[in-house]
Amino acid sequence: METKGENSNEENKETGKTRPNYGCVKLTLENCFLPLEKLQKTPSFCDGLSEEHEYDLRILGCELIQTSGILLKLPQVAMATGQVLFHRFYYSKSFVRYPMEVTAMACITLASKIEEAPRRIRDVINVFHHMKQIRNEQECHPLVLDQNYINLKNQVIKAERRLLKELGFCVHIKHPHKFIVTLLQVLESEKNHRLMQTAWNYMNDSLRTDVFVRYTPETIACSCIYLSARVLRIPLPRQPAWFEIFGVSETEIQEVCRIILKLYTRGQPNQELLDEVVGNLRKEYEKMKQKSRIIVENGISPGKAEVDATTKSPTKQSSPPANVEKEEQSEKSRRNTPESPKKSSKPNNKVRRSRSRSRSRSPSRSRRRSRSRSHSRRHGRRHSRGRSSRSRSRSRSRRHSGRHSRRHRSKYSSYVHSYITTT
Repeated sequence: METKGENSNEENKETGKTRPNYGCVKLTLENCFLPLEKLQKTPSFCDGLSEEHEYDLRILGCELIQTSGILLKLPQVAMATGQVLFHRFYYSKSFVRYPMEVTAMACITLASKIEEAPRRIRDVINVFHHMKQIRNEQECHPLVLDQNYINLKNQVIKAERRLLKELGFCVHIKHPHKFIVTLLQVLESEKNHRLMQTAWNYMNDSLRTDVFVRYTPETIACSCIYLSARVLRIPLPRQPAWFEIFGVSETEIQEVCRIILKLYTRGQPNQELLDEVVGNLRKEYEKMKQKSRIIVENGISPGKAEVDATTKSPTKQSSPPANVEKEEQSEKSRRNTPESPKKSSKPNNKVRRSRSRSRSRSPSRSRRRSRSRSHSRRHGRRHSRGRSSRSRSRSRSRRHSGRHSRRHRSKYSSYVHSYITTT
């Protein structure tokens, strides 16, 4: 893709309007390669793990992925993808902080999804459990679906998410399988099945090393053909060099061959010894982590106390009187407690309240009680209104009768007075 900056500048000059200049977006499907600085100083080495132990852990993790892929009946491309993801992850994270076996489960699970041959996490965990029993020379028993299984499943799910996050979701991997077939067809040696199978085997074994994060797949394919031809003593064209078709140099081929041959000079890694070494380093890491937490907490707490002492005024520090505290406590208790209904004159009111507080309130009961309470409140209000109206009517009748008696008395007294005067 080409940029459109020059064309946009010419249009801006002609029209006299300012327009933004857009560049190109370059997309690629090439593999991710790591710089030499990151390859030399790994996070595991910074945590105290030696290079030899780290190399053995990488080999052991890739063997677990390869064996589990065979038992899960996955294609070879999926197993190769899982091993490359395993190498890339542990160049950004440490073996001390993240367990190797859980990461291997996450890698094979994610690789099966990438290569469109998904497998369930339950099947992956059962396969790893079966391999562990065989490795420890134990009787093979099915995995019990208990709390430990649930915890392990959650760990694998979290490890898969962490794997995607650390790799930046760039999980596309270009494998050199097809380049081996293409090169042998160009060399007219595709009918030599022994040569092709030997090159294929070297390539599968090279997945246990870190060549896939250092060199292109074309370089790895040429190196596998070069090494298999040397072992089988099959001549290949030298002038011009056959590997120059893909732009590969002879020095790179020799370097990849040296890394692959180094793999066969080492013995089988001892997993018990590696687990012990990693376990000791993990304990030291946890101790250092705990000490750092204590130091940070002790370092922050005095500063907070000083800030609180400076910000508080002397009037605030002085304790308030007892009556003010009691009033504040009473106000807080009133706010916290809900509004209680009006006390009725019935003696069973307190008993009913204590029963309602002691019982567990379910949502259905609370709704019924709220409805019954609202109904009782309304009914009480109606009764109180009726009582108040009756009392008012009685008071009015009493007043009216008093007035009438007063008027009657006044009339009778005036009549008696007039009779006495006349007589």
